[in-house]
Amino acid sequence: MMRFKPFVDALSAAGLEEWASALPAQIAKGLDPRRYGDLPRWQTALQALPDLAVSEVRLDRPAVTVRSSTALSAAQLDQLRQALMGLHPWRKGPFDLFGLHIDTEWRSDWKWDRLQQHISPLTGRRVLDVGCGSGYHCWRMRGAGAELVVGIDPTPLFIIQFQALQRFINDHQVGVLPLGIEHLPPRLRFFDTVFSMGVLYHRRSPFDHLIELRDALRPGGELVLETLVIDGRAGEVLVPEGRYARMGNVWFIPTCATLASWLKKVGFEHPRVVSISTTSTEEQRSTEWMTFHSLAQFLDPNDPSRTLEGYPAPQRAVVVAQVP
Repeated sequence: MMRFKPFVDALSAAGLEEWASALPAQIAKGLDPRRYGDLPRWQTALQALPDLAVSEVRLDRPAVTVRSSTALSAAQLDQLRQALMGLHPWRKGPFDLFGLHIDTEWRSDWKWDRLQQHISPLTGRRVLDVGCGSGYHCWRMRGAGAELVVGIDPTPLFIIQFQALQRFINDHQVGVLPLGIEHLPPRLRFFDTVFSMGVLYHRRSPFDHLIELRDALRPGGELVLETLVIDGRAGEVLVPEGRYARMGNVWFIPTCATLASWLKKVGFEHPRVVSISTTSTEEQRSTEWMTFHSLAQFLDPNDPSRTLEGYPAPQRAVVVAQVP
């Protein structure tokens, strides 16, 4: 069973009573089985998780880790594996549950390593993670000391994957909700830190997204933005014709200088690029936990510096900025 009430209560206790009162209806709409035909199957997998005693939870390791003081039996381990495999594909991670390693498509810990030393310490902060997937980075944020972590993602499978993890981690200061950023109360101005990682290039209006991020932050709050970029000068932007790396919903890929100018235009201050990296096929790849095509199949086999469509291969930047 999915449990949202403890987290909704935590939001209310943090001063978001009005939003908390509206959340049950928003959650029900975001998980409407009439819209998502696979939802009953995923819920069945969630309910099939075994009851296991937890002795240790570590959120400060590359693989978010849950341990028991006693070794699982072969039957328990098989039940755990089968239930979690019922929630395939696993995109963001990795996770280590009772010795079962979930080797996700993305080595999301590499992204965390690239940014964590460049952002304001998260200790005691209220954090929003936009487009959080199954919540891997939400757990890492909590492990870094965040007081409250709100993850939002409109994909129901990711919500159920988070619920599977929450079943064992049982920390209701962290929650993942089936929402997009447009479903947040307008001009919330609540969060100390807002993360948007791997989202901006999927938005038809990058300016609208940046404004939504700005309005979720309290005065003086910090934005951590990770997105695709291209090399080039200020004012240059790639607008792919058709698909980009087989993705049909990539709209704008700016240069770092262009991205900084966008941030300033909507009211952010002091944008700084803290990391630029070319995504490798070691960081994003197919695994037994994500058996579909991945980055290696999206690049030109004769020139991996280009996508199949002939565009520059994925390069990602992390930019940190503040609101006044």
